[in-house]
Amino acid sequence: MDATTAGRTSRALELIHSMTYFLPETQDALVAAGLPPRACYFAGRAAPLGRVGAGVVTATFYNFNRELIAPLIPAAWDIASPDEIMAIRYDTLDAAFARLLGPEVLTSADMAEAADLASIAARGIPGDDGRPLYAAYAELDWPTAPHLVLWHALTLIREYRGDGHLAALQTAGLSGLEALITHTATGYGFEKEFARKRRGWSTEQWDGAVASLADRELLSSDGALTQDGKDLRTLVEDITNDLAVAPWAALGEDGAARLVSLATPWRETIVGAGVIPDGVFGPAIKKK
Repeated sequence: MDATTAGRTSRALELIHSMTYFLPETQDALVAAGLPPRACYFAGRAAPLGRVGAGVVTATFYNFNRELIAPLIPAAWDIASPDEIMAIRYDTLDAAFARLLGPEVLTSADMAEAADLASIAARGIPGDDGRPLYAAYAELDWPTAPHLVLWHALTLIREYRGDGHLAALQTAGLSGLEALITHTATGYGFEKEFARKRRGWSTEQWDGAVASLADRELLSSDGALTQDGKDLRTLVEDITNDLAVAPWAALGEDGAARLVSLATPWRETIVGAGVIPDGVFGPAIKKK
């Protein structure tokens, strides 16, 4: 399988992984456990890393302002342990899958097949060198229910790809904030104001980084990507795809296409149910 096809496959399936960050079941349960609402994402995603501090979370998540994370992490671990948080995530994810897709889908042959295919891909990842967030998730026990196997496998693939993406951004010389701004400018990232606020950046910090990118001739005066900016973002995506091809190569083109075919109706159901809030993704995502 070529790297470009592998990248398309990852993007086609990513929302099934990402829904966990927006599920009311998960948010409500973590808040009920005592976490501040804003801490739920950071503690939930970082829990497999253990009791790490704000610096580690900022580094591995990359495009958040450390000033946003520091009041929340590591304080979250004194409220609920990483193991407790992971148990809550899987329990609420199980409930959300049942609510969104229904028991007939969860116990179907299609779901079992999709879980098997995703597992082949995830187990085809050759190693964890330079992939800290993937490595943390890879040390977790695999669930047994097929829909949770599917989610776990897609999460391993997502974090493996994400760790490689950070290497690509570093190669391109883009800081976390600069990466966020340029990705937003492609139309495939978050909406600008959602990105700025959700990632904890002030207007002054955002505008300062925009000015710096304009000085490097990566953005035009109106904040659009220049040709150099487009070329750099293309380079980032090409490197990311190259570094993330292994699981899909292990599954093969036919297997990957079958997995996408099986999972696409479920993805559309999740989106149609309003799990992903309005104003999150840019116009290029909305056109899909």
